Amino acid sequence: MENIADKTFTGERAEFKSRNKRYENCLFEDGESHLKEGINIEAEQCTFDWKYPLWYGENYKIENCRITQNGRAGIWYTNNSTFTNIVCEAPKCFRECHDIILDNVSFPDGKETLWWNDRLTIKNIKITGDYLCMRCKNIKVDNLHLEGHYSFDSCENLEITNSYLNTKDAFWNGKNIVIKDSTIIGEYFGWNSEDITLINCHVESLQGFCYIKNLTMINCTCKDTNLAFEYCENVNIEINSYVDSIKNPISGVIKVKEVGEIILDDDDIDHSKTRIIVNGKEIR
Repeated sequence: MENIADKTFTGERAEFKSRNKRYENCLFEDGESHLKEGINIEAEQCTFDWKYPLWYGENYKIENCRITQNGRAGIWYTNNSTFTNIVCEAPKCFRECHDIILDNVSFPDGKETLWWNDRLTIKNIKITGDYLCMRCKNIKVDNLHLEGHYSFDSCENLEITNSYLNTKDAFWNGKNIVIKDSTIIGEYFGWNSEDITLINCHVESLQGFCYIKNLTMINCTCKDTNLAFEYCENVNIEINSYVDSIKNPISGVIKVKEVGEIILDDDDIDHSKTRIIVNGKEIR
């Protein structure tokens, strides 16, 4: 592998179709698509200071690098790559990628980031920005700290552990989602989704858990959660805390420690298909 150190690259496609190279302490500025179509590329202590630096790549290993605000849409259509100890200051990064690992990456302006990816592993990530992970498939997430709304829309095969998500309208239109040992704060959790499981989670969600098929909650707690489970089918719920209100579930079992109000006012629903158990006593 050829080693290139302490060099500044300018101009469009400065290192286009680069092969089998390692860049150390280099600056890529003033020119689009510096390492576009690269294969077997390593970068250490480098700064990417212009748009589209790492598009259509294969086998990138990027460590201890920075993508500045000028590096908008920095990594798209890139596969089989790892990004470790990265500061990504630009929005709209990581789209249409496959087999990507992100470890210890921060996104201070991460809006519209990580869209349409497949086989994505992210761990030890801190991100501020709306619309995280739109339409991604086969995602594993561990230790994510998110401040941003509308996350994980239309995702499939998603597993999240040990995370804190301050995000409203999260997990809409998704399929096969498992969340463990995490905190989720935000209104309207999970509408129009299928096969959602939460284990040992704390959720605060105004009018959350509506229009979901196959919702399971095991050993969870809730706060500020009202009008929950409206038009949900086949629920299996275990909430070890107070719930403000439950409204018109379609079918399943709901166990809560305490509930403020149960609203069953939709005559089109056969309410006998739902069991509601409060503090061990079945009341419906």
